[in-house]
Amino acid sequence: MKNVLFTLILLSGVVTVTFAQTFRSIDKSPMDVAYLPDNFAHDRSGSDKAIAKIYYSRPQKKGREIFGNVVGYDKLWRTGANEAPELKVYQEIKMGGKTLAAGTYSLFSIPGEKEWTIIVSTDLDYWGTAGYQEKYEVLRVKAPSSKLSKEVEAFSIQFKELGDNSAEMNLAWDKTVVAVPVQY
Repeated sequence: MKNVLFTLILLSGVVTVTFAQTFRSIDKSPMDVAYLPDNFAHDRSGSDKAIAKIYYSRPQKKGREIFGNVVGYDKLWRTGANEAPELKVYQEIKMGGKTLAAGTYSLFSIPGEKEWTIIVSTDLDYWGTAGYQEKYEVLRVKAPSSKLSKEVEAFSIQFKELGDNSAEMNLAWDKTVVAVPVQY
């Protein structure tokens, strides 16, 4: 009886270790979230409502030349790493002066040296740009890019509130920042 019990305990330990080893390792480009208003979930009080939220993955620079190299100019980019970012809009807003209805979207971009094209699509859950189809676009706007004095190691999205129901959605990586005007 002791041998049977010992064998069962040993077997269950081996099975547990085997299953534990099937998990993938930590992603090299961790996910993050950006809110409008900035830091909404942390600072929320009472009946406050978010205006928009973006889930995105944050690739790292790691000494590489990013724009024009890792991310090609004038080519469709998923705007981060892994899946294209998911933009959730809780109320009608304007991006770059164009109206965007409440809903859930994918965010793509076409980086340029001086100006980026920001693309919002209704087609969700794609890895990178695989499967991207222009027919699902609901908004396409231009936004200027500028140089930063300090390098940004991990790709970042952050909303900067400007007052009077306006903000900028800032996309930054390496020494580049793009400011997309948002009104709500």
